[in-house]
Amino acid sequence: MQIESYKDLIVWKKGMMLVKDIYLSSNAFPKSEQFGLTSQMRRAAISIPSNIAEGFQRRTIGDYLQFLSIAVGSSAELETQVILAKEIFPKINFDTSIMLIVEIQKMLMTLIRKLRQRKQLL
Repeated sequence: MQIESYKDLIVWKKGMMLVKDIYLSSNAFPKSEQFGLTSQMRRAAISIPSNIAEGFQRRTIGDYLQFLSIAVGSSAELETQVILAKEIFPKINFDTSIMLIVEIQKMLMTLIRKLRQRKQLL
């Protein structure tokens, strides 16, 4: 299958699934967290597929790698926030979020490694 758009990337699709899951999970947070953890988690989550998309649209592999690196950083930020949220709100299930974060991180690292190899061949 030819990748013609970032929307064809499985890692982007999983990123979008993660955003939806974070939004649904954070809806269960108390109102007092609306401008705290809720906002932080949502911004970190949406940053992942957003940076994958923006990097894909860039003209060079170097630019793409930079945006993928930002997506990896956002995934680590979100992972930290989910770990904290699990401790603060133990009744909310974050299993799907954690599974998706780990999967996305692995996929991003593989994509980065392959793009670096391709860049070295050029």
